[in-house]
Amino acid sequence: MKSDIFQDHYPDSLAHCYGCGRLNDQGLHVQSRWEGEESVCVFEPRPHHTAVPGYVYGGLIASLVDCHSTGTASAAAYRAEGRPLGSEPPRRFVTASLHVDYLKPTPMGVPLVLRGKVEEVRPRKVVVSTTVLADGIEVARGRVVAVLMPDTFLPPPG
Repeated sequence: MKSDIFQDHYPDSLAHCYGCGRLNDQGLHVQSRWEGEESVCVFEPRPHHTAVPGYVYGGLIASLVDCHSTGTASAAAYRAEGRPLGSEPPRRFVTASLHVDYLKPTPMGVPLVLRGKVEEVRPRKVVVSTTVLADGIEVARGRVVAVLMPDTFLPPPG
């Protein structure tokens, strides 16, 4: 697969997440990629993502930070192992801790840009800090501790 989108490389059995699963028809379809040493995602909130008229629902922002950060964790693990995205065995991460600070109200009608920075990479844990920008203004900041997905989540071999 030639895509530079992290989530495009998730195996089908692990691509159903509401936030980032490409196989979830009702999901957000978060798409993250490398831009140098940072990961980047652009997301356009829809009218049903409203908190109060004119502003984005904070839970959406938390979901975007969560899925962008765990996707970044996966890509960072592949990078650290010197392997291409999607190679076996899969490196998928789940959230152990999610912290989001909301800095300003987030306006509707503009794309949100998420920028992730990898703080730490270990074999079973990756820490990612992510900023959320609306019209170039930082509106939220998050930090995710992501842990390697338990084997019980993976389909049986063969």
